[in-house]
Amino acid sequence: MIVSINQPAYLPWLGYFHRIAESDLHVVLDHVQFEKNSFVNRNKMCTAEGWTWLSVPVKTKGHFGDLSIEKLEIDNQRNWRSKHLATLTQAYARAPHMAEYSGFLEEVFSREWDHLADLCRHMTGFFLEALKIETPLVESSTLPVDSNKSQMVLDLCREMKATTYLSGALGKDYLDEDMFNEAGIKVVYHDYRHPVYRQCQPGEMISFMGILDLLLNHGTESRDILMDGQETLPVTG
Repeated sequence: MIVSINQPAYLPWLGYFHRIAESDLHVVLDHVQFEKNSFVNRNKMCTAEGWTWLSVPVKTKGHFGDLSIEKLEIDNQRNWRSKHLATLTQAYARAPHMAEYSGFLEEVFSREWDHLADLCRHMTGFFLEALKIETPLVESSTLPVDSNKSQMVLDLCREMKATTYLSGALGKDYLDEDMFNEAGIKVVYHDYRHPVYRQCQPGEMISFMGILDLLLNHGTESRDILMDGQETLPVTG
């Protein structure tokens, strides 16, 4: 059983979905604290002038240090939905597959979302279906885990009966690999090498955009392009 774990994200990048595709089960880490300037509520998309951030405003005043991602509320007093839709519609007007996804974009941005986790869940589910990735997702907030850092990851893996933990590349900086070895769980680091693909904007390709950039440019070919960018590195002692 290969298990991966990642926080929910708004318009996640390609590597996020590739790691899910390489897993038998993926845990959405939504019970941990929200960190400002993370990818939970923002990501990058292309425009004719280069890349830009698309950020969902959230209510954090007076809550930092005591605000789990699952409870994070969106600040709908700010006109973010129409701005995001307008930015995407203008930036990808000439994208080959914009017509195929315009209905989804209009549906998402016409709704008033109260919680960021609900928005991310809805969008991620759509993207997984578009990419034909059938890996089941489980939210950590539904699991009996109350620990931190490497111990939390290990506890989640045990709860999911993992035999292999597919970690992000940054896991090398904080995972206690001896703990996993003692638990009989193999650690593999996912080092995603970004594929090169055609973008509708002028100039050289800009990597590390949200997955929507790939889908709008390549439609049903997106899964094959996504899966071409992979390299997983076994843990070394």
